[in-house]
Amino acid sequence: MSVVVQTNVSQYQCKRGKVRDVYDIGDKLIIVATDRLSAFDVVLSDPIPAKGSILTKLTRMWLSRLSEFTSPNHFISSDLKDMPAPFQTPDFEGRTMLCWKADKVVPYECIVRGYITGSGWQDYQKTGSVCGISLPTGLANCAKLPQPIFTPSTKAESGHDVNVSFEQMKEQLGSDVALALMDWSLTLYEKAHEYALSRGIIIADTKFEFGMIGGDLLLIDEVLTPDSSRFWPAESYTTGKSQPSLDKQGVRDYLQSLCDAGKWDKQPPAPSLPLGLIDATRNKYLRIYRLLNGEGLQ
Repeated sequence: MSVVVQTNVSQYQCKRGKVRDVYDIGDKLIIVATDRLSAFDVVLSDPIPAKGSILTKLTRMWLSRLSEFTSPNHFISSDLKDMPAPFQTPDFEGRTMLCWKADKVVPYECIVRGYITGSGWQDYQKTGSVCGISLPTGLANCAKLPQPIFTPSTKAESGHDVNVSFEQMKEQLGSDVALALMDWSLTLYEKAHEYALSRGIIIADTKFEFGMIGGDLLLIDEVLTPDSSRFWPAESYTTGKSQPSLDKQGVRDYLQSLCDAGKWDKQPPAPSLPLGLIDATRNKYLRIYRLLNGEGLQ
């Protein structure tokens, strides 16, 4: 499988995200998951081979397996024959989705946290809360929360996303839309967590993105992938310490160590990754796909 860092189809307008190249073909979009990797909202110079294909296949799996809870969504097809001729080449195979184009994208990332870890743990240690939500005292690092919490953030085109309160979200979107987003996100997380746990995986937290067509909400973008979620092996789970990750947390940890040593300031350009870390990250992505889907990746 070839490594794809960037695609170029000059006939169509392309918007490049941190990982995806999104082509506008009228009332639909073609979304290509490249092998780019971002951390701390910075696109790294080193790609992760096969990553884009894994992200796409995992999203398709979740949309199908949890169809009762993922509908309506923007996915139409991943068959290149359903797409314009310029996309019918090997570089697009396995990493490309034809999707409905939302009238507008909800300007928030809908984050659900089921466990206290990462920035949430740091916040809790300082304030006893996470993103302004008060939590019980005495929680340990990586402890499961009494119930999952909804902590939205702004969607930054570049730079860092910013956590906001649910009240701020309601003020901008209206109470009905904000409540619908919260309820949908929490339900989808809980159902996904239940299935993943049956496969030996804990989904510690995740983020969802939504759009609107004709005033109706629909689920868009990637769903429950290693780029949008924290995955932990259930067999080794214990509180009071950081968990071994099945996602890109190892890359974050490496880069954070460089920040702590004064060698990087979380601004572009990012430092190069060691080859061993690139291979280990690819293997983690492959492992999470195989565990969740029960099959290999062609």
